[in-house]
Amino acid sequence: MERQVNRLIPMYKNLFFTVFFIALTAIANAQDTPKDTINPNTKDTKGKINYERGKQYILGGITVTGLQKFSEETVKVYTGLLVGQPVKLPGDKLTSAIKKLYDSKQFSEVDVYLSKIDGETVYLQFDVVELPKLNDIKITGVSKSKARDLQKEAELRKGTQVTDNLIVTTRNYFKKKYTDKGYLKTKVSLTTKKDTTDTNVVDMFIHIDKGDRIKIKNIDFVGNKALSDGKLRGAMKNTKRKFLGRFWKSSKYIEDDFKEDLEKVLETYSELGYRDARILEDRLTWNDDNTINLEIELEEGRQYRFADIIFVGNKKYNDEFLDRFLRIEKGDVYNGKVLKERISGDGTPDSQDIQSLYHNNGYLFSSVNAVETKVKNDSITVEIRIREDEPATIGKVTVVGNDKTNDHVIYRELRVKPGDLFSRQNIIRSIREIGQLGFFDTNVTPDVKPDYANKTADIEFSVVEKGGSQIELQGGFGGGSFIGTLGLSFNNFSIRNIFNKDAYKPLPMGDGQSLSLRLQASRTNSTYSFSFTEPWLGGKKPQSLSFSIFYSNQFRFNFQTRQVDRSQSLDIFGATLGLGKRLKWPDDFFSLSQSISYQRIGLNNFPYRVGSSNAILNNGNLNNLSYTAVLSRNSAGPSLIFPTYGSEFSIRAKATLPYSLINGKDLSDEPEGLTPTEQQDFLADRFKWLEYYKLSAKGKWYTALAKKLVLMSNFEIGFLGSYNDELGLTPVERYFVGGDGIAQGQLDGREIVGLRGYENNSLSSVDGGSIYNKFQLELRYSITDKPSASIYTLGFLEAGNAYDNFSTFNPFELKRSAGLGVRIFMPAFGLLGIDFAHGFDPLPGFSQKSGWQTHFIIGRQF
Repeated sequence: MERQVNRLIPMYKNLFFTVFFIALTAIANAQDTPKDTINPNTKDTKGKINYERGKQYILGGITVTGLQKFSEETVKVYTGLLVGQPVKLPGDKLTSAIKKLYDSKQFSEVDVYLSKIDGETVYLQFDVVELPKLNDIKITGVSKSKARDLQKEAELRKGTQVTDNLIVTTRNYFKKKYTDKGYLKTKVSLTTKKDTTDTNVVDMFIHIDKGDRIKIKNIDFVGNKALSDGKLRGAMKNTKRKFLGRFWKSSKYIEDDFKEDLEKVLETYSELGYRDARILEDRLTWNDDNTINLEIELEEGRQYRFADIIFVGNKKYNDEFLDRFLRIEKGDVYNGKVLKERISGDGTPDSQDIQSLYHNNGYLFSSVNAVETKVKNDSITVEIRIREDEPATIGKVTVVGNDKTNDHVIYRELRVKPGDLFSRQNIIRSIREIGQLGFFDTNVTPDVKPDYANKTADIEFSVVEKGGSQIELQGGFGGGSFIGTLGLSFNNFSIRNIFNKDAYKPLPMGDGQSLSLRLQASRTNSTYSFSFTEPWLGGKKPQSLSFSIFYSNQFRFNFQTRQVDRSQSLDIFGATLGLGKRLKWPDDFFSLSQSISYQRIGLNNFPYRVGSSNAILNNGNLNNLSYTAVLSRNSAGPSLIFPTYGSEFSIRAKATLPYSLINGKDLSDEPEGLTPTEQQDFLADRFKWLEYYKLSAKGKWYTALAKKLVLMSNFEIGFLGSYNDELGLTPVERYFVGGDGIAQGQLDGREIVGLRGYENNSLSSVDGGSIYNKFQLELRYSITDKPSASIYTLGFLEAGNAYDNFSTFNPFELKRSAGLGVRIFMPAFGLLGIDFAHGFDPLPGFSQKSGWQTHFIIGRQF
């Protein structure tokens, strides 16, 4: 009996559900017609309308009901249906018409009815409900200005269709806006009200109650033994607990950031060999003081180490060579992150990894993957599988986006040429070289288009040009009078088109040459200068030619009477001719430049201190003919304005001929009994040709600490010497330390060395020092690097000093400073900036420290 009952139960179940389904179907057929389908029982005023399902009819007409603002013709257009076209009932065209009306986002409901059928012709009726439009928006609970910003951010505009989705997303957007700032109890109420001033419009009322900012009181971990709570809290970069004195990072809770920090915790474990570590649970609890606690329960698992590391598939390089890039030994703590970086790279341009090794030597289509093949106890055997494939060559190389700069100016800087072996390193170097031109935005984008069948790759460099010309227009007060400066710099000039009127747009540009004109004038002095540089002399080799000429005229100024004596003047005329060449050894980042310069310093009743005895020469001409050689290496890049990697280093030597050792003149003491005129003639003859030698070294290193955070380290030292102690040091070519580091128009070869926190030239003697040294650390953060303007902030520590001679030289007796600043580079105006610096030490001859100084930076090089 039991068996029979058990057999009957499934039978009765099936019978029951069958009857139940038939009943539901009958009930459904008795209800109103579904609004988006055609039903044979749909009735009009005359009664029942019958049609043949699936048959094709001719559309005789369309009517629309329920309209408030839209016209009937507009809705007909939205449907896409045309009178006279064939339609099936039901069919795809009718379904498409309904979808198009919904997709227009103008209607909340769309119903279709069969209103009439006449033989083979049918007539349809669309019944629609229009969505209301937004008229007025009122946001309360915040300030009026904040309300305007919120409305703009949420894109709430008059005329927007008000849908349920709009209401929900707007409410959620505003709530998340404040919860992401730590206001976890934010409440947002949103209501709409019909506006009777117009048809089918509503007003929206939003009230925001953000409450108090909620801070994290405690972050506790459960289950951690290998790592302390402090170590794990340190791994969480965004989520911090509050404590007295924390100002650099707020202790607010943001869910997305917290989830990201949990991944950071696991990543920290993984880097220490705990690859099985996992978060079991995270809990948020509230405290009575309106703060929260975060409790994270985790399972550490065991610590793993590397066992054997086996290379498979490598033919180009043997195991020992690849081990140099892997730098992982058997028994090392297992670190999946380091393993991945040593195989695939760490994202930096100079990454030393196995994949980059292959890509730098033509193997574009190679692949390198690490596979864990064996896990025994706490040891993991890793197999590094390499598929080398065949070397690839470079096909076409193109550049797009350069509207002003001629193609050859860019192509000559590229380190990738058609037919060369593919090299990732050379592509990165090409990006740097383009950036170093200074004509383009820093974001040079290479598009590598591989062709596996032919084992080639085309490369297209996309550039965005920025202004190649700069204007310098300054005004200020100094030296007892107003100083005005006008400067024009054309950094992408084309001298070959200077007589081609069609090339003036507004100036002949595009050949990468530099031309600058500068005029500075005041009541006491005037300076005129001109310079020109051709970076590729002859157009075939990176060999530069530069030429400059200047003239300066200065009158005597009496600081007591504030009068200018034009009968006393100092005139300086100078010219420089230089040649530069890129070197290939020790590497192609090196360059050697040489120049010959001449200066004539004319004194007309103008007192000028000369010689070791500090004698005063009032009249005469001093001649300064010198040779300069500079060996430099510059691998910084990719941008001139904000380098993120590499270094700049230079050794400079400048010297005149040792005239006093050649001409055999007696340089003993000045003869006695000379009249003032004879004394002036004696000094003018003795210092007719200035003599000296000058040595200096400078170095800068750029280290990227984060994506936009760079540390710049700088070291400088300089020495000015004489061939003959009896003649003494030259009165020109001195070092002036202190201040913003901008030269103020003096063209006697002096070097202006900036040391912020102190007034300009305040750390050198009146005549300038013969030795200086400087150390600097500068932390830079890029705010934006757009072509229109590049902006970065900086914090710095500096130390340096100037010394008159070796007897007073002490490399550890330094003047120290620290401060903050900002730099703005605009192509049309060059570099602008301001620094707030604090000098910790007193100026020479004073006992009180320098204190706070403000420095304005205009036009200084990087």
